[in-house]
Amino acid sequence: MFADLISRLTQPEPAQLPDTDARLALTALLVRIARSDGRYDAGERARILSIVESRYRLSRVEAEALRADAEALEGEAPDTVRFTRAIKDAIPLEERIGVIEAMWAVVLDDGRRHGEEDALMRLVASLLGITDQDSNAARLRVAPQ
Repeated sequence: MFADLISRLTQPEPAQLPDTDARLALTALLVRIARSDGRYDAGERARILSIVESRYRLSRVEAEALRADAEALEGEAPDTVRFTRAIKDAIPLEERIGVIEAMWAVVLDDGRRHGEEDALMRLVASLLGITDQDSNAARLRVAPQ
C-alpha cells in the first residue's frame, strides 16, 4: 500500500513530498516516537489524533484514517534518518519547531520520559536542523503544568 511512498523516502535525493504524503510521513514519525519506548497506549494514540486534527484541520474520521495509515507506514518505513530527511525537505525550517513540539507532546503524554524517547528526540531534532536548546524550549512549552 505504501510502496511508492517508501520508495520515494529511500531515494538518495528524495523529491519534495506532496502535502498528503508529508502529512502521512509526519504522523508516522509521531507514531514512531510513541512506539520508541516499547509501549503504544491509548493516551498516545489519542494525543496523535488530537495533534493531526488540529494541525491539519481534519474531522475526527479523517484524523483516525490518517493515524491508521501512519501506524501501518511506520512499521514499513525506512530508518529514521531517511524518514526524517523527507520530512525536512517537505517542511520549511520555521515550521519544523512545531514538529518537535508535537513529538514532545506525544513523549510527555504518559508523564514520563524514557531513554529511548530522549535519544530519538535528540536524533530527530538534529536531523530537522533544530538545536538542542530549541528542542528543550519546545519541550517546556508543551509540558503539562
